[in-house]
Amino acid sequence: MAEIEPLLHSRTDEHKPPESEEQANSSSTIAKRKAARVASLDVFRGLCVFLMMLVDYAGSIFPIIAHAPWNGVHLADFVMPFFLFVAGVSVAIVYKKVPDRVEATWKALFRALKLFILGVFLQGGYFHGVTSLTYGVDIEKIRLLGILQRIAIGYIVAALCEIWLPCQRWRGDGFSRNYNWQWCVALLLSVIYLGFSYGLYVPDWQYVVQADSSLLTINNSRVYTVKCAVRGDLGPACNSAGLVDRYILGVDHLYAKPVYRNLKECNLSSHGEVPQTSPSWCHAPFDPEGVLSSLTAAVTCIIGLQYGHILTQLQHHKERLWNWSIFSVLLMGFGLFLAFLGIPLNKSLYTISYLMVTTASAGITFCILYTLVDVYGWRRLTCLWEWMGKHSLSIFILVTSNIVVIIAQGFYLKAPENNIVHWIITRFVRK
Repeated sequence: MAEIEPLLHSRTDEHKPPESEEQANSSSTIAKRKAARVASLDVFRGLCVFLMMLVDYAGSIFPIIAHAPWNGVHLADFVMPFFLFVAGVSVAIVYKKVPDRVEATWKALFRALKLFILGVFLQGGYFHGVTSLTYGVDIEKIRLLGILQRIAIGYIVAALCEIWLPCQRWRGDGFSRNYNWQWCVALLLSVIYLGFSYGLYVPDWQYVVQADSSLLTINNSRVYTVKCAVRGDLGPACNSAGLVDRYILGVDHLYAKPVYRNLKECNLSSHGEVPQTSPSWCHAPFDPEGVLSSLTAAVTCIIGLQYGHILTQLQHHKERLWNWSIFSVLLMGFGLFLAFLGIPLNKSLYTISYLMVTTASAGITFCILYTLVDVYGWRRLTCLWEWMGKHSLSIFILVTSNIVVIIAQGFYLKAPENNIVHWIITRFVRK
């Protein structure tokens, strides 16, 4: 766990007023040993954790803040890009100076691998949720990708870019000219994503789910056929992202209850069940953190890396905020323009327009927090978020593993079902 700390908690040298030579010499050792912490970065990370908890626990009660069923963005759809953005900023701080590239690469790979494995353990199906607080998972059906896995992928891409790609030091004549090779990687990933999304042919496909009915059964399983035979479709049934995941990961290793089941076409019941009369694709698994969408997710980390460069190389608050603001406005404008042209804002596919708009939103949010916390010093207002940001991984583990819920359910009145969690679910949660 400690090896992941450089990714989660980052420090940088802040601009300080000139000191006398004697004062500078006396404090140089301490300054080298412990640099000033960027409080707003901890606050931003804590905000991400807070939003994650909010949409996880309140999203069922207030669907307007839960994930959009397909196209469009709700509050929950900003959480993942925010996490990726702050991871990218942290990479710029962690690898500000790299004395040994090979050693730094091995450490980055090891951190990413540990984060990936932790994600598989937490979201692979080992923990079964509040309605079935047991544990254990069939390894043939374990979910391979998830939130921490996506952060690990984005982190390692950004880290390798920072460690190995040559760059020009900050010259003040434009943020895009200083890290041209990193921008080339972001452009390449985006082109590959677009090529697969619009150029890959998606044929008709079948999948099998366990069912009690005897209709169309193979070994006690129900067979569904999804009619596609299209190219460039961005709907839930026939998109290229699903095809790539089914081919590389296997349909049994995908997320079993995708959010598109909340679409009107699927007629999802109050118990979270899809009727047999719904279209065949409504029953299919689909992973919102899949392989193809991880390409554009990594681009979010690379863009966050550029914000981190501004933080580490520019010393004055005004310079930092000016460059961040210009960068965010350009990203927002370009993303909205792409959405106007017909590329939908879609979190499950992590479309280019969604990438631009949500990353710009993260940049604007970071500007606001930086102004409040690091410029004006209003840390009392955000002390809770700052604390959550410093312990973000621990909080994520507690929330994702349902340990807190398990503890709450352990206290009941006369019968096990008479507990606070069961009471909330039966009265407020909409499946």
